[in-house]
Amino acid sequence: MNYQWYPGHMTKAKRMMEENIKLIDLIIEVVDARIPLASRNPDIDELGKNKARLILLNKSDLADERENEKWTGYFQDRGAFVVKMNAKTGAGVKNVLPVIMESCKEKIERDRRRGIKNRPVRAMVVGIPNVGKSTFINAFAGKACTKTGNKPGVTKGKQWIRINKNVELLDTPGILWPKFEDQVIGAKLAMTGSIRDEILNLEELSLELLGYLHYYYDGILEKRYGITESDDRVDMLEQIARNRRCIQRGNELDYGRAANILLEEFRNGKIGRITLERVETEVDTEQKEEK
Repeated sequence: MNYQWYPGHMTKAKRMMEENIKLIDLIIEVVDARIPLASRNPDIDELGKNKARLILLNKSDLADERENEKWTGYFQDRGAFVVKMNAKTGAGVKNVLPVIMESCKEKIERDRRRGIKNRPVRAMVVGIPNVGKSTFINAFAGKACTKTGNKPGVTKGKQWIRINKNVELLDTPGILWPKFEDQVIGAKLAMTGSIRDEILNLEELSLELLGYLHYYYDGILEKRYGITESDDRVDMLEQIARNRRCIQRGNELDYGRAANILLEEFRNGKIGRITLERVETEVDTEQKEEK
């Protein structure tokens, strides 16, 4: 399956970000804690050169806590500030404001020396579709000041939100990059819901997820679905269909329905706290590239 989705408004969003970056003191990047690298747009590193950076590990309660800690260290080692949170429940959101002020203390001190008082920190909130940017802003501001939705592509224009006298946020539409160089990244984005299900083969996607869960979280599928785990992913999907009574006319198994159940329960955390990316793998890749 070839994963691809790049609506026209995303091109406009990138152009708008380029035009506004000079107004910004800090880039707040919301990522999905289950896929911290796959849910980052590499364009943002280029756009945000020489700007303070804050990474928000959103949906961290759905991710493996051991991996959350490793990813926190990974981004901190690369000069970013990090906060774990869940924008939907509000968990961890109160920790964001002090970290914003800490990340921009040099800028605040510079303004003070120049006699500039009460100029708020201006932060651009960025992230790929459906990662929780607007939900975070609403939770952070304490009011529904942006449109939100449980599908990608809800925010299509920019808007400034004043949080308090010290902080202003610039909300931006979610942007993916025009072509995924690595289809594994596309698969991870699809699994977590950042690509619209309507354009995906969900049965094929569910087989990818089954393979990962069996490899990294051996026994978790048996516990949730009462199946016998193996390297045969099709057999595991058949067992899930049978055990969840996904039957269609002619007493045939409904693989599509079983795939939907698996993906929905993964996305909602019902299978368990799962992270689809490992720090160790990324560090190994970086070291090989440096050599």
